[in-house]
Formats: sequence, C-alpha cells, structure tokens
Amino acid sequence: MIEVKNLTKRYPGRVAVDDISFSVGQGEIVGFLGPNGAGKTTTMRILTGYLPATGGDVRIAGFDVTEQSLAVRRSVGYLPESCPLYPDMRVREYLHYRARLKGLRGKEKQNRVREVTELCGLGEVRRRIIGHLSKGYRQRVGIADALVHRPALLILDEPTIGLDPNQIREIRVMIKELARRHTILLSTHILPEVEVTCERVLILSEGKIVASDTPENLAEIVSGSIRVVAEIKGLRSDIVAACEALPRVNSVSDQAQGAWVRVEVEGQLGTDLRLNLFEAVLEHGWKLRELRTVSTSLEDVFGALTAGGRDPGK
Repeated sequence: MIEVKNLTKRYPGRVAVDDISFSVGQGEIVGFLGPNGAGKTTTMRILTGYLPATGGDVRIAGFDVTEQSLAVRRSVGYLPESCPLYPDMRVREYLHYRARLKGLRGKEKQNRVREVTELCGLGEVRRRIIGHLSKGYRQRVGIADALVHRPALLILDEPTIGLDPNQIREIRVMIKELARRHTILLSTHILPEVEVTCERVLILSEGKIVASDTPENLAEIVSGSIRVVAEIKGLRSDIVAACEALPRVNSVSDQAQGAWVRVEVEGQLGTDLRLNLFEAVLEHGWKLRELRTVSTSLEDVFGALTAGGRDPGK
C-alpha cells in the first residue's frame, strides 16, 4: 500500500527527512512514532501529496505521489493534527460539502455521507453546528471527512490529541474498527495507544528510521534480556541463592515484604525463567503468590531509540 524508497526532504539549513525507506502492506495498522522535529509530519504530508519531496520515490496503492497526484489523493484519507473544519457549518452539511469536493455526486454522495455518519457515531449530532461540538466529536467529524470517499489508506496524525480519557478510548475503538477495512498509518505521542492498536511500529529520529518491528520484538531487542518478578514465602537468603543458581541468570534483586520475599530475576533472552523459578519453588516447598514476566514498555523502547532527538519543527 505504501512504498517509500530513499525519501529526502531538505529545507534551508537542515534536513527534515534523511534518505528513509519503508513499506506498509495492505490491511496493516502501523504506528509512526518519533520525537518533535523527527520528520513525522513532513513525511505524512509528502505521502498525502501536500508537500513535495526533495528526492526519493513514494508510491501509494501503486501510484507515484509526484506523477499521479490525483490518483494518490483519491486513495488516501488524511486527518491532520489540527483538523481544519468549518465551525459555522452543520455536521451533515459539512460532510456533503467535503464529499462533493472529493468527486461524489447524487445517491452515491447521499449514501456515503450516511454511512460515515453512522460509522463515526455522529448520528445524534449530524444537525448541530460544528463549532458547538466537543473536541471528541470534532475529531469524529474529521475522521468521517477522511473516510467519505472510501480511501484505501488512512493517515491519522495525532487523532486523539486534546481528548479526555473516555474520548481517547472511543476513538481508539473506532480506529480498530476502521482497520478491518483500511490500511492505517497512525502517528501519536500516546504510546500505550500504539501498543494496543498497532501491529507494527516505525520509529523516526532526526529524520531517519531507527526501528521497524512489532512492539513486542522491539522491546526484546532494546532490553536484551528477560525479567521475571515473583513473590515467594520462605527464608530470604535461600530464595535469593536459589534464584542466582538458575541457568543463564544475569542478576537477582530482592525485597522483604513481611513474611514474603519479592524477587526480580533478569536472565538472557531465550530463557524461560518462569518455568525454572516455579520448579525451584516446588523443589524447596515454598509458597508462591505471584509469578510474571516484566515487559519492557514501548515508552522505554522509544526513549532508548530517540534519546537526544531534535526539537525544532516537524
């Protein structure tokens, strides 16, 4: 769906996007992450045809962004970070207007506006003036606008920015539903949202792609180890000694919690510490009330890969 090869964008005095290449397959939902100034928004504007590239090749749904710009625009639905709605128009009126601009006419336009109104949960506000809507509903209108012409690809730039937790949850559910019908490139600073929504993550730093993988694989690569936490009832020194004796263990930390001992064991990747630790507990006749793997969060991965990234611009 998206094919980017050696994409570069230069401004006077700086390089915003520095010779990046990546692809997004049909039906994927991919998180596009990076600190402020990493080049995310510039890249998305190039993908949507809003901004020309300095160099490189970009294709959307098989169409060249430079040579076949109109075909690309028909294939893409774009929700920018600051969605430019008309606050004095009513929701239904605005969607009909936008559908006409995108080439829809007659019954097709009527049916499609009705479909996106229902899909985006706008039925009860369809006759209300956009300027009177909450931020959450305005975001829904922006998504409906991006969807109205049935694009194969949705590019969403900070779709939940400025929303409260309930609104974020609602938009997240909507995005998951949309992923059944569309390829989605999602840019956001809310990293837990990416963890629960995206199948794959692209991380941009200082204009370059520094990582491309599933959140789980990136966590393993960055941490370089596996960690397990357990709460065991027994003699503290014996518990620590038994943990240190487990195969391929790097370190053990412990903390007394009344009659229980909380241990965190770090081992080499590929080691099933949970099984080894459980067998040690059985062997010594100790009691066990917690045993779990400690996951490296996407926030930790993001920090490790983008530390020192630049701030100015986007």
